[in-house]
Amino acid sequence: MTGGMLYVLLNRYQRNTDWRWAYKLWNISSMFFRQTEENLPKQVDDLGSQFTEIFIKQQENVTLLLTLVEEFDFHVRWPGVKLLTSLLKQQGPQVQQIILVSPMGVSRLMDLLADSREVIRNDGVLLLQQLTKSNAAIQKIVAFENAFERLLDIITEEGNSDGGIVVEDCLLLLQNLLKNNNSNQNFFKEGSYIQRMKPWFEVGDDNCGWSAQKVTNLHLMLQLVRVLVSPTNPPGATSSCQKAMFHCGLLQQLCTILMATGVPADILTETINTVSEVIRGCQMNQDYFASVNAPSNPPRPAIVVLLMSMVNERQPFVLRCAVLYCFQCFLYKNQKGQGEIVSTLLPSTIDATGNSVSAGQLLCGGLFSTDSLSNWCAAVALAHALQENATLKEQLLRVQLATSIGNPPVSLLQQCTNILSQGDKIDRRGSKVQTRVGLLMLLCTWLSNCSIAVTHFLHNPANIPFLTGQIAENLGEEEQLVQGLCALLLGISIYYNDNSLENYRKEKLKQLIEKRIGRENFIEKLGFISKHELYSRAAQKPQPSFSSPDHMMFDHEFTKLVKELEGVISKAIYKSSEEDKKEEEVKKTLEQHDNIVTHYKKVIREQDQELEELKQQINTLKSQNEQLQATVTQQVSQIQQHKDQYNLLKVQLGKDTQHHNSHGDTFQMNGIQTEEVNKLKEELEEWKTKHELLQGQLREKDSVIEKLKSSQLEMGTEQSSQISKSGGLEHNNELQKELERLRSQIQLQSAEISKLQTENQKLQVMNATADPVLGHSSATAAQNSEWKGQLEQEIKELKSEVKALSEEKASLKEYLDSSSSTIAILQDEKSKLQQEVAESKKEQDDLLVLLADQDQKLSALKIKLKDLGVPVEDEDDIESGDQGDEDEDGDDEEQD
Repeated sequence: MTGGMLYVLLNRYQRNTDWRWAYKLWNISSMFFRQTEENLPKQVDDLGSQFTEIFIKQQENVTLLLTLVEEFDFHVRWPGVKLLTSLLKQQGPQVQQIILVSPMGVSRLMDLLADSREVIRNDGVLLLQQLTKSNAAIQKIVAFENAFERLLDIITEEGNSDGGIVVEDCLLLLQNLLKNNNSNQNFFKEGSYIQRMKPWFEVGDDNCGWSAQKVTNLHLMLQLVRVLVSPTNPPGATSSCQKAMFHCGLLQQLCTILMATGVPADILTETINTVSEVIRGCQMNQDYFASVNAPSNPPRPAIVVLLMSMVNERQPFVLRCAVLYCFQCFLYKNQKGQGEIVSTLLPSTIDATGNSVSAGQLLCGGLFSTDSLSNWCAAVALAHALQENATLKEQLLRVQLATSIGNPPVSLLQQCTNILSQGDKIDRRGSKVQTRVGLLMLLCTWLSNCSIAVTHFLHNPANIPFLTGQIAENLGEEEQLVQGLCALLLGISIYYNDNSLENYRKEKLKQLIEKRIGRENFIEKLGFISKHELYSRAAQKPQPSFSSPDHMMFDHEFTKLVKELEGVISKAIYKSSEEDKKEEEVKKTLEQHDNIVTHYKKVIREQDQELEELKQQINTLKSQNEQLQATVTQQVSQIQQHKDQYNLLKVQLGKDTQHHNSHGDTFQMNGIQTEEVNKLKEELEEWKTKHELLQGQLREKDSVIEKLKSSQLEMGTEQSSQISKSGGLEHNNELQKELERLRSQIQLQSAEISKLQTENQKLQVMNATADPVLGHSSATAAQNSEWKGQLEQEIKELKSEVKALSEEKASLKEYLDSSSSTIAILQDEKSKLQQEVAESKKEQDDLLVLLADQDQKLSALKIKLKDLGVPVEDEDDIESGDQGDEDEDGDDEEQD
């Protein structure tokens, strides 16, 4: 009945948009779903769910409600948002499906974030929270409707971590969009939104007096960072987010909060967990974290400061768990970090002065303290320093400890077994089982896949009797876990035994188990580990999260080791001595073949690397050759241009020289160069006999000059000046013709005589015409002197340009010669490199053939092993083992 009334109101509002109908709609909807708002008893909640189910039976109701939400009128839009939110709270999956199939249903609701009225915008955020719960399809649509940009803008406007409840709502919505949604996580990273998270974690020097809302906001912000780098995400996506957080400075900002003072304890704990997952498995981030120092005097590494908190029993339990997780993540796939931690325990690197405390000293102190939780944390931390690193397992055998004054030092391995054997004799705070479980996990990790460590362990005659005694006893339920771990340690001592100790050979240890324990009993005790409830919890995820210290028993990485060794040890216990011998022989053969294959693989990798280097060198030389050829081509074109310019200037210079010579003759005729005239007169006296014909011509010209003089007296000053100019022009033309004729005679080896004759003619004309011409053409002489100066200056400039061009031509020619020689050298090197590449390829082919033969032999040996009943795992199975474990862990977590 009530659902029908609401539907009628919706239809009436659709026909009549008066605000009073919207008000009635709001009142009915509030009454309709008031039960959920007031948190009434369960039967009333069920009643609200029934009303919702009645309302959404007709999908048109929800579609009509989406249409009303589009209205801009506040009295319509806001009640519609509230009503739709209530529907989603009551019947979320059903309403989500209706909205998903509605045309533009999600896009309509996304417009609420752009509403200028904060009330509608904030309620729109709450609506989207309910809409995006556990629905990946809607989450993707919301993300691609620019939700990240809008929500980050709202957070910035509200003041980041200092904002109010609106910031909290936006962060919850962001978590809904990103958690377990790889597509949205990749979109968030590719959109450079990680960079916008850095201002969230800017804290000042004074961190006292944080409000409860700020603590909540910052806690959600840290959780959002962890969503992006969670170990359950695909490795590639996690790695890319980790690198982006380092490059944008987000990791540095988190480390600043980590080392700051006055930060609330829960924020500090969550920051440690966040930093742990940001650096987990990322070498670049792990190296940066190793370089972080605490602001103390003297400065101490952040790792040392955190380990101090871990082994300090006064610190909160959750904080100690967070520090252990941070240390584990720092060492995860970080052989460099593992080596640095173990090196602080070795005798050569221990600080003799005692002024500084190292990480190794803190771990040893926690391992042998009277607090059981410190024992367990230190043992697990040290086990992670040895994880999958046989070299460090051997180096840790060198560690010697001074137990008391006057007694000789003992090895770290011996001290661990001594504490383990003492058991309940030591008065400890906390669970005594926890200490023994931690030490047994450390010993199992240490001895696995390290025959030398097994030999050192068996060298102590008290160890095997202690283990067999623990396994054989019928103890209570709490001690069953210790019995299972003792069985695992004994099985490791058998499986990785190299038979170097006569009294503790594999066969003798098996006989000992058969006599004192029994094979079936041994296998049953070994199965106690994987059947334990705490083992299943620890196998789900890497982070150590326990409700209380008593539940802190197993480590995630140790569960992987148990899963790997449990079946192998069970099979090894039932094998006979002959089978062991055959297996040893096959193992040795396999090891030899593996070594050969590894060697050839290494050679092939080296040759591949050399080939890549040679290819890079060839490509570099090719590029250099191309650059040089381009340079040579460019220089040749430049030289050609300079040649053309030079020829052009040469032609211009020849014309200018002719022009200057003609003007120079005019200057000589006007009596300007007197010194040359005197020299020519002296020479003319010697050649008078040879120029009788010229004297006649001079007489004729003298008569012409006399006529000109008489005409000048009659015609006046103006006419005489004109006649003198015209006469000068006629003489200039005649002299130019004579000069051209004389230059041709110079080429016929009569230059000097012809030149003297020409100069003689010039001098005769000059003597005949100098006085009258000079008397009436003073302006012309001044003008000629000016022309002379300009022409001489131009000649000098042209000569300098010609000289410069000649020098440039010579330098370009030298550079061209050097470039040609360089090209020839590069071509020789290229041919040599090509020859080397061909030889390397030939060697690689030979190695591949040899490797194929070795693989065939290896396959044949594996077939023989299988025929003998020995389990043999292929390399692909071994490599995919870790990934399969992670997938199984993920499945267990989902089932829980």
